[in-house]
Amino acid sequence: MNLWELFLIAVGLSMDAFAVAACSGLTMPKVTVKKSLIVGGYFGFFQAVMPLIGYMLATQFAEKIIAFDHWITFALLCFIGGKMAVGSFKKEGCPDRECVAETCADRECPGGESPRIREPSLKPSEMLPLALATSIDALAVGVSFAFLQVNIVPAVSSIGIITFALSMLGVKVGNIFGIKFKSKAELSGGIILVLIGLKILLEHMGIISL
Repeated sequence: MNLWELFLIAVGLSMDAFAVAACSGLTMPKVTVKKSLIVGGYFGFFQAVMPLIGYMLATQFAEKIIAFDHWITFALLCFIGGKMAVGSFKKEGCPDRECVAETCADRECPGGESPRIREPSLKPSEMLPLALATSIDALAVGVSFAFLQVNIVPAVSSIGIITFALSMLGVKVGNIFGIKFKSKAELSGGIILVLIGLKILLEHMGIISL
């Protein structure tokens, strides 16, 4: 796996974190560098640690299933990417708001009612569950890294750094534009992961060589 593919996987994985960060930014009266750093730090750290855990667990049995490891990698990436893509079409609000309507797509609730928006808490009790939830998919990607014999240190470092940067950006984007780009980010991330998985499978089958 080359650096370009690692970069695309990192971007794809970070889209969930970007979307949640945008939700946090949406409810902040004022975005500061400190707040953005905190949000980015939580998401970036967990997004780097989870694939490392998956990699360490999978290396114990990677050699035993090397004959069909590319199929497992393909299935994992397609499952994760497909789940993100399908989820992007669901009209869900942000976890940081208490809206009078069942679903809120942006700053205004359906029917013209005003959402009851509260300032998001950046305490560990609030951020840890969000960071963990958005990084579960990275655990499965770490398993695929073991099958592909990826150099894990630069891989998880790039995932963590890119997630950190995009999460910081997400806070600002959400604060300025609302969550209009939330579903687009999740859809784009899902498509990227599916295409990477398909490329890996086709390469191992000898159909393409890039």
